[in-house]
Amino acid sequence: MLGGAVAALLRDRGHTVRAFQRRPAGIESVEDRLGSLTEPQDVRRAVDGADAVVHLAAKVSLAGAEEEYRAINIEGTRHVLDAMRAQGGGHLVNVSSPSVAHLGAAIVGLDATPADPERARGPYARTKAAAELLAMGADGHDGMLVTSVRPHIVWGPGDTQLVGRIVDRAASGRLPLLDEGMALIDTTYVDNAASAIVAALDRIEDVHGESFVVTNGEPRTVRDVFHGWCDAAGVPRPTLRVPGKVARVAGRLVEKVWAVRPGQDEPPMTEFLAEQMSTAHWFDQRRTQERLQWTPSVSMDEGFEQVAAWYREHPVGS
Repeated sequence: MLGGAVAALLRDRGHTVRAFQRRPAGIESVEDRLGSLTEPQDVRRAVDGADAVVHLAAKVSLAGAEEEYRAINIEGTRHVLDAMRAQGGGHLVNVSSPSVAHLGAAIVGLDATPADPERARGPYARTKAAAELLAMGADGHDGMLVTSVRPHIVWGPGDTQLVGRIVDRAASGRLPLLDEGMALIDTTYVDNAASAIVAALDRIEDVHGESFVVTNGEPRTVRDVFHGWCDAAGVPRPTLRVPGKVARVAGRLVEKVWAVRPGQDEPPMTEFLAEQMSTAHWFDQRRTQERLQWTPSVSMDEGFEQVAAWYREHPVGS
């Protein structure tokens, strides 16, 4: 979803754009190069001739072997850097995550703090933190300029990874609100995340070496965000209430079971997910907006309306 939005935005601004992933992107006037991030020769073919790279590919999940996260998130990033160095460098926007600096405690009005692979929570966050440090370490060397953008909880129409799962669980009565859903969080509508990434590319000569958290700048409670998505999809709002401490313990147990007998989809709860749903995490956007010369163009309420329009054409259960 986010990669497609970035590619389309760059195309609309007159750039020649190439998409690299395992399956065709299917974006009009965007060239497809198929392959795997874990194969260095595939990455070299994808990067060949490009003077700028936006690196969005990652393993994003709540479960799975840490070796797989490392192979994709860390070594995949290394392959991108090596491919760029082999052709003399270029500009790189590394798309990271605020979870690289989330250590389990509440985040209240902070700017981007340093990525910490030792203390980040869970294999996704740990490997993304290591990948960001790897990418930023290349800045200023071998003809490379690098900046990292950390969009927080990206969502939008047609999103199956986040909104779709929340809606499906709400529709079946399996969506809990932890601690009444009162944790205050930031999220990012997909168009805003895409425009911030493009702004980072535009401004890279001035902002290279810096990392930026990107959000809508509209902190809301988890309950309000879930209600917005459920209302947009026309499914009942969640009524299940679970204490956050109970969910964390349950999440740890689920992770142990999942490690032995993984299910077909994401686990219903993990310790990391419980922390995210019951801990405040919202960010100061002043430096991001000033340095990138960027502001969000789509409000949360406008985003909910766009999601509702999508669900009118794609009803739940259709």
